[in-house]
Amino acid sequence: MKPKETPVKNKAAADFTMNLKDIEALIKFVQGSGVAEVSLEQKDFKITIKTTHGGMIVNSSPPVFQQQNVQHVPVSSPAFSAPLAETPKATDESKYVTIKSPMIGTFYRSSTADKPVFVNIGDEIKQGQVLCIIEAMKLFNEIESEVSGKIVKVLVDNSTPVEYDQPLFLVEPA
Repeated sequence: MKPKETPVKNKAAADFTMNLKDIEALIKFVQGSGVAEVSLEQKDFKITIKTTHGGMIVNSSPPVFQQQNVQHVPVSSPAFSAPLAETPKATDESKYVTIKSPMIGTFYRSSTADKPVFVNIGDEIKQGQVLCIIEAMKLFNEIESEVSGKIVKVLVDNSTPVEYDQPLFLVEPA
């Protein structure tokens, strides 16, 4: 008779570390699954992902919003973009320049919650002007415009995750 095997509890949890790709995969899973909320807690890390109607709320611990390590990241802008498929109306958006995210991270419209947003719809912008901040791995990167013109549309909600090359703003070039 062989001895009864006792499973080692929390061995996987003790060896578990979560990187950015794991978090992105978890967010994509929650978006596609229809689950309302997912929480994962480890010794030094806790993440909660809640879905809302048309959006996603990601809370993580320790707090991620610290004003430090700000880098200026220029945004490369194509000459003109194709019309966005998600736009329900039949407007000609080919005349607009699409400002896209140069990295994966969290999109913020202002430097802190109590400060005004960098740009609003209708604002005239100049080349080199800060449009938003994308937080990636606790670094806050100021995203600057490479075109002058007028903000026509903000395509991302504040404090939401963005992917690399995801459209952030539509700009009517000057």
